[in-house]
Amino acid sequence: MSTHEAQRHVEGEVRELIRRSGIDPAHDIVGVRRLVQDAVADYDDRSLHGGLPPLGDQRSAVHAILAVVAGYGALQQYFDDPTVEEIWINSPSQIFVARGGVAELTTTILTADEVRDLVERMLKASGRRVDLSSPFVDATLSDGSRLHVVIPDIARAHWQVNVRKFVVKADHLDDLVKLGTVTKQAATFLGAAVASGLNVLVAGGTQAGKTTLLNCLAAAIPPRERVITCEEVFELKIPLRDVASMQCRQPSLEGTGEVPLRRLVKEALRMRPSRIIVGEVRQEESLDLLIALNSGIPGMCSVHANSAREAVTKMCTLPLLAGENVSSRFVVPTVAAAIDIVVQVALERDGVRRVREIVAVPGRAEGDIIEVADLFVTRGGRLRRADGFPPHRESFERAGFELAALLAQGDP
Repeated sequence: MSTHEAQRHVEGEVRELIRRSGIDPAHDIVGVRRLVQDAVADYDDRSLHGGLPPLGDQRSAVHAILAVVAGYGALQQYFDDPTVEEIWINSPSQIFVARGGVAELTTTILTADEVRDLVERMLKASGRRVDLSSPFVDATLSDGSRLHVVIPDIARAHWQVNVRKFVVKADHLDDLVKLGTVTKQAATFLGAAVASGLNVLVAGGTQAGKTTLLNCLAAAIPPRERVITCEEVFELKIPLRDVASMQCRQPSLEGTGEVPLRRLVKEALRMRPSRIIVGEVRQEESLDLLIALNSGIPGMCSVHANSAREAVTKMCTLPLLAGENVSSRFVVPTVAAAIDIVVQVALERDGVRRVREIVAVPGRAEGDIIEVADLFVTRGGRLRRADGFPPHRESFERAGFELAALLAQGDP
């Protein structure tokens, strides 16, 4: 029996011990670790006296066995690696990770059955499922990572698995300044804008850092306010005391019980919100959010867009999906009145996420064109103050901020 076979033997013993003890590996990792350590130590003793092949380094053996029985097997090393931001599987023999925004093909190879087993283990705690009747699934893992799975025949031949890890690099705007995502002056202004109750739209592409930026902006919300968050799956982690979070629900096997994002936005209005934050708007829920913002409830959301102006245009288009009775004549002036600040963030070629521009929406529209004013733009590779001014100067004054000082030319 080889060292690998010896490890598999101990794995079997640990699984039997787990069944007998009734420990849940998903919720009692300390208990499982103790079982693994005891089983490894016991096997090591027997190998010294009974002619069994040694396991090798006990610490490595414990880690490997624990990854199999209570973790994500061969992928656990990437979950444990703080530099890995995302893991995805194109096929059992093609497993990629992203570090610092750069993709790399790993040497890990699985079987098709192992991929399915890993997905089932990941979905166990979420209560969500993936099968022929529901070939897509979005779920949140216990560590906050986001899981997305697509199976054949929607996928060509193999299960497509994406895990976007929740890598906590920034909780506040000051953290983003240290990371080089935004300048100190721009961060100070954004914090003041949020504290003053302005409505902020965060725009960017996939993996640009929209959710992280939303979290950091939310940290500037005054602590006495009540925040309601609405998301497809839980990703936001708002560092405030009074936060109520909601996520969507998939339909049941009978096709009933689905709770879409639009429903969550409507329900949020009945929960005494001081602020509403929507993780990302993609469809008709944008209409309900705009109506809420236009009624005087401050809020924030994110949207996929390649520039701040494209984000404003998209916010004028998405509400039209709500029905034929919704027209641009209503939506355009509503967007102009509801959105105050747009922040564009992007993933650069060097793997760093940077705020490229911050624009203001003064509230004026000509036809289907909404006027915007540049507050901060990128020049020479650095975010610099432009000549525009945000709306609602009185809101800054009520919150105790001097707008002219916040937007003084050059970094204060």
